Amino acid sequence: MNQRALHWSIFLLLSLTWGSSFILMKIGLQGLTPYQVASLRIFSAGISLLPFFFKYIRQTPVSKIPLIILSGILGNLIPAYLFCIAETRIDSALAGILNGLTPLMALLAGFFIYKTPIIRQQLLGICIGLAGVAMLFAVNGVDTGYWYYGLWIVLATVCYGVNISLVHHHLKTYNSLQLGSIALFFCGLFTLPVLYFSGFFSLLSGPAIPWSSVAASITLGILGSSIASVLFYILITQAGGLFASMVTYALPVVAIGWGLVAGEQISFLQVICLGVILIGVYMVNKAKR
Repeated sequence: MNQRALHWSIFLLLSLTWGSSFILMKIGLQGLTPYQVASLRIFSAGISLLPFFFKYIRQTPVSKIPLIILSGILGNLIPAYLFCIAETRIDSALAGILNGLTPLMALLAGFFIYKTPIIRQQLLGICIGLAGVAMLFAVNGVDTGYWYYGLWIVLATVCYGVNISLVHHHLKTYNSLQLGSIALFFCGLFTLPVLYFSGFFSLLSGPAIPWSSVAASITLGILGSSIASVLFYILITQAGGLFASMVTYALPVVAIGWGLVAGEQISFLQVICLGVILIGVYMVNKAKR
C-alpha cells in the first residue's frame, strides 16, 4: 500500500511538473528562438544532474550506455525541439492536449517493435483517441501551417511512446538517477553546437538580455527535464510503462489551467476533443489491466 501511495504521489508531482512545461516554453519563446529554448532546456537538465553522472557512469556497463543515450534522445532531446517549434504557432494548452496521445503511441510502439499483442478494446481505444485528435484539428480550422506545426507534437508523442517501450524492455533494472543523469549529460553535449551557432552566447553578451526567457528555459530544464525524467524513470521501472504513460491524463488539465491564466483562448469544443482523446486512452489502459 505504501509503495502504491508513493507511485501515485510521483504521478501527481510529475503531472504538475510536466503540465507546467508548456507555459514555460511559451515564456521562453518570447525572447529566444525555439532551438535556443530547447537547447538551453536540455543543457540545464544535464548540468543539474552532473554530480550523479560522475557517480553512475562508472557503474554502468559500456554495452548499455548507447541504449541509455538513445533513451535520452527519444525521451528528451528530440521532443524538446519538436514542442518548441510547434509552440511558435499553437497555444501551450493545445500542445498539452495533443500530448495526451502518448499512451496510445506507447501501446503502438510495443506492438510494432516488441510484438506486444493488442486486443480489440485497445484497438477501439486507439481509433477513438485518433478521432479526437482529428476533431481537434478540425475545430481549429484546416490551415496548412496549423496542421504542420500540430503534427510536430504528434511526432513527439511517437518518440515518447518508443522510449517508454525501450526503457520497459531493456533498462528496467537500472536506477532512475542513473538513467536520467547519463542520458541528459550526453544530450546536453549535443545541444552545445546548437547554442553556439544559433547566437545564444552572443545574445548573453549583448545589451538586451531576455532574462525572463532564459530563466523560464533553465527552469524548464531543471524541473521539466532533469527532475521529471528521474521521476518518470522511477514510474516506468517500478510501476510499469503503462502506468507511467497514464500521466498524460492529467497533463492536459494542468496545461489548460496555465493557458487560461496566460489568457489563451480555449473553446468548449477543444475541451470536448480532449475528453474524446482521454476516453480512448482510458479504454486502452483499462483493457491492458
